[in-house]
Amino acid sequence: MIFSNTPRPETLRSLADVKLTPFWLDDPQRPEPASALTENIEADLVIIGGGFTGLWTALTAKQSEPNRSVVLLEAGETGSGASGRNGGFMASSLTHSFQNGLNRWPKEMSKLVELGHKNLDEIEATIKQFKIECDFIRSGEINVANEEYQIEELREEAEHSAQYGEHVQFLDQEQMRAIANSPTYLAGIHDHSVAMVNPAQLAWGLRRACLEVGVRLYERTQVTALAEKRDLVFVKTHYGQVKAKRVALATNAFPPLLKRLSFYVVPVYDYVLMTEPLSKEQRDAIGWHGREGLSDNGNQFHYYHITADGRILWGGYDAIYYRNNGVAPHLENRPESFARLAEHFFQTFPQLMGLRFTHAWGGVIDTCSRYTAFWGKAYHGKLAYALGYTGLGVGASRFGAQVMLDLLDNKKTERTELQMVKSKPFPFPPEPFRSPIVNFTRWSLNRADVHGGQRNLWLKILDRLGLGFDS
Repeated sequence: MIFSNTPRPETLRSLADVKLTPFWLDDPQRPEPASALTENIEADLVIIGGGFTGLWTALTAKQSEPNRSVVLLEAGETGSGASGRNGGFMASSLTHSFQNGLNRWPKEMSKLVELGHKNLDEIEATIKQFKIECDFIRSGEINVANEEYQIEELREEAEHSAQYGEHVQFLDQEQMRAIANSPTYLAGIHDHSVAMVNPAQLAWGLRRACLEVGVRLYERTQVTALAEKRDLVFVKTHYGQVKAKRVALATNAFPPLLKRLSFYVVPVYDYVLMTEPLSKEQRDAIGWHGREGLSDNGNQFHYYHITADGRILWGGYDAIYYRNNGVAPHLENRPESFARLAEHFFQTFPQLMGLRFTHAWGGVIDTCSRYTAFWGKAYHGKLAYALGYTGLGVGASRFGAQVMLDLLDNKKTERTELQMVKSKPFPFPPEPFRSPIVNFTRWSLNRADVHGGQRNLWLKILDRLGLGFDS
């Protein structure tokens, strides 16, 4: 189906009372922020960034070595960045998708699938261990075909990925519409190894777990500079500093403290809507009584699922890069994207016309040209970093944290021996070339969706080079 990008008046009315704030963060259970750092302290390990990667790094570091002194610094509040703004999909995939991983690391794919499933199992065990209430459920994700050419693609992916240990099932149109009834659905594949979660509550639960095991947390503490002196790294903030033996950099899409990392990542804004709770009649009208996550199979795709309290989260499609790596609060509000998303929602579920949206927001994604996390070290091995998850970091961030700790501790593990870990993505060009290249790529992806998946010469060149742009 080709989605119309011209919102109808009744669609715009659905946004009349929308609140421009992330639904997940608009929660009375949101913890009070910790104190800022206002003194000079020392630590064995300091972690910069209080999102999922930083939280998992802090918790894992203390669990593996309880006597290790660990400090976690967050410029805002824990989970207030990408970790509290995403769609709540927690995939077992470490490679952004099965096909992306297979294209890049075919010899490692079985191991990557195995490690991904193990990672998700261990996340669930941690949630149970620390009694984290975050609406975690292994309902799976269904990738939907809404164009004829996509049906066979999904069938082939289901057959191929099952050979490598993925838990997938092909659904024909009747089976697909028995799970969720939309006139746009032609087929689907159900990946059972995906969980849905309230991401902010997960972040806050991990925050509490970190505090329980002895991590020292400082919020509203922006790191301004790093300085290496002999065997130490000095992490400087506005009102204090940490003298650290090791540093883990987990700043996601925000401006990196290592300038060279800006060549590997572009900050891309993604936009999301949340509906009011559906009535029983509305739920029956679409027949979607489970909590499976759903997503389109196009280049420009939507992702959506039903929350524990019966709302539909609906996001994606637009992936906006702002010139000069723009990252700023005002970029989280993009009315034209909200209107387009709402129109696509009612094209997918015309039975729900009249439903209202309560929240609308945007968030920034750390997009890299291979779509998966990458790692590295600096300051003679005293600093390690992980970034580039490209929108699929809710689950993969824990694996990313483990690799960072392996690198900092100079451990040779099955993780550090992976080619995925040893290699880096192709860098993006700097401005003034970055903006036109990204925008032309976005235009090309849109044209491919409009023309039955046919990719133009530019996209074919990128495919041949193993490069791309995604959210």
